[in-house]
Amino acid sequence: MTILESQLNIRSESYQANRMAMQKLIDQLNERLAQVRAGGGEKGVRKFRQQGKLLPRERLEYLLDPNTPFLELSPLAAWDMYNNESPGASQITGIGVISGVECMVFVNDATVKGGAVYPMSLQKTLRAQAIAQENQLPCVSLVESAGANLLYQDEVFILGGRIFANQARMSSLGIPQISLVFGSSTAGGAYIPGMSDYVVMVRGQAMAYLGGPPLVKMATGEEVDDETLGGAEMHARVSGLCDYLAEDDRDALRIGRLLLSQLHRPKPSVCLARRQSPEEPYYDPEELLGIIPADPRIPFDVREIIARIVDGSRFLEFKPEYGPTLVCGHAHINGWPVGILGNNGVLFSESANKAAQFIQLCNQSRTPLVYLQNITGFMVGTKYEREGIIKHGSKMINAVATATVPQFTVIVGGSYGAGNYAMCGRAYDPRFIWTWPNSKIAVMGGEQAAGVLAIVQEAQARRRGVEPDKKQIEMLQMMTRQKFEQESSPYYATARLWDDGIIDPRDTRQVLSVGLSVAHNVDYISPGPPRYGVFRM
Repeated sequence: MTILESQLNIRSESYQANRMAMQKLIDQLNERLAQVRAGGGEKGVRKFRQQGKLLPRERLEYLLDPNTPFLELSPLAAWDMYNNESPGASQITGIGVISGVECMVFVNDATVKGGAVYPMSLQKTLRAQAIAQENQLPCVSLVESAGANLLYQDEVFILGGRIFANQARMSSLGIPQISLVFGSSTAGGAYIPGMSDYVVMVRGQAMAYLGGPPLVKMATGEEVDDETLGGAEMHARVSGLCDYLAEDDRDALRIGRLLLSQLHRPKPSVCLARRQSPEEPYYDPEELLGIIPADPRIPFDVREIIARIVDGSRFLEFKPEYGPTLVCGHAHINGWPVGILGNNGVLFSESANKAAQFIQLCNQSRTPLVYLQNITGFMVGTKYEREGIIKHGSKMINAVATATVPQFTVIVGGSYGAGNYAMCGRAYDPRFIWTWPNSKIAVMGGEQAAGVLAIVQEAQARRRGVEPDKKQIEMLQMMTRQKFEQESSPYYATARLWDDGIIDPRDTRQVLSVGLSVAHNVDYISPGPPRYGVFRM
C-alpha cells in the first residue's frame, strides 16, 4: 500500500472558510449534546443529591474502565420530539469497556420524569440490543425507571414486550444480561431485572414490583409500603430476585464490575490474527474540518477523508481509472483490515459495476467494508437508461444487501435517493451508521423536489385544459423546499434513529475503531463463501 498524496492546501482561503463553516456546525452539535446531557436539569439533579444517589452519567463513569473510550449511541434520540421533555429519549446507551470486557450499557436517566419510558426510549433500547446481539456484547442495565409514560401506552406496549424477549433470546445465546437496580423498577420495567442473568439491588433505594402500592390497593384492597412490597432486602431475602445486595450506588457498581471480570470473553483467535499493529494517519485528522466545502454544491475528493482516517494514510486503490466517481480500495483502521468505498460524484454504470466487484472481493477475503457517503444518486437520462443503469445499479445494491462481512457507513455529505441504498444506508443494516453535522438525507434535494412537483402540477393543469396557477405552484414549491430542508436535517434523522449518532468528523477514526473491534467478537471469517442473489447481466 502507498501513502495517499493529499492535495489539500491548509493555508488557502477556501480551506479556512470550510473549516469555519464546519466548526460552526460542530459547535451547534456540542451545544445540543450538552443540553441532552444535562438531563432533567437542576431540579432532577437536586432530587438525586438529596437522596444520596449518583447521577446517571456519574454511575456510568464509575462503571467503565478508566481511560477507555465510550461510544455513546443515539445521544440525540427524540430531539425536538415530545415537546423536548425526553432529552436523549430519557436514557443513555453505548459501548464501553468494563473490567476489560466490551459491553453494551443501558442507563435510565431518572432525572427526566423519573426515567419514564417514551416510544423513542424503546426504539433506542431495541437498536442497542440489536447491536449487542450482532456483536456478542454483554448487556449491563443501570435501572431506575418509573415505567411507561401512559400518555403513549399505545406506542410502547408491544415494543416493551420485545425488549424482554430480546433479553431472553440473548441469554439463550450465551450473551450475559446484568441489571444493577438503583431505584424504582415498576410494572413492565420490573422484567428488566427479571429477565437478567444477574441482578444487583441497592439497599433502601431499589424497588421492583409489577404493581406499586396504589395499584395493589385499588386491585386487592391491600395496603402495603414500597419496601415491604418490592424493596431490595425483600427481594434478596424472600423472593430471590436479587442476587447481590449493595449498600449504595458505588457498591452496586463495584459488584457489577466484579461480575464482568468473571465472564472471560476473549475475541476469536481467527479474528485477532488478522489485526496488524495500529498506526496513526500520516495526515492530521484535525484537517478533516477543512475538507468539506461550505457550499454543498462544490465537489471534493473523498481520498482526502480516507487519508486522514486510515493507518499511515496508506491506501491500495482498486480500479482507479475505471468508474472514477466511486473510489474503492483496501486499508487498515486501528490495525483492522477494511475495504473502503467513497463517493466522488454521481453513480454511473461503471462505478456501480466496480462497486459490485469490489464488494464481492471483500466478501471472498472476509474483509469488513466501510462506506463514505456523499451521493446524489444514480445518473438519470435516456442515454444512461439505455445503457442499463437500473440493472447495473441493482448489481451494486444486490452485493451490498447480501454481503456477509461487517459493514459500516459514515454519511459525510449528502445522502439522496437510491444512492443511500447503494452505499449501505440504514435499510441495508450496516453494523453502525454515523453522520457528520453537515449531512443531509432525503429522497432528493428540496430544490429538485420542488421543481418536480411544479412540473407535475403544470402538466396536470394543462391536461384539464386550464392555465397553471403560477402563484399556487410557487407556494407549493416554497412549502416543499421548507419541508425537505427540515426533514433532511441530520437532527431530524438522528432523532428518529436513522443513524447511530452525529459525530465530530475528527472522531470518525475512533468510532470506526470501536465498531471494528466489537465486530471481531464474532467469527464471521470461518463460515463458507458468501451467497448472492441473481445479478442481472
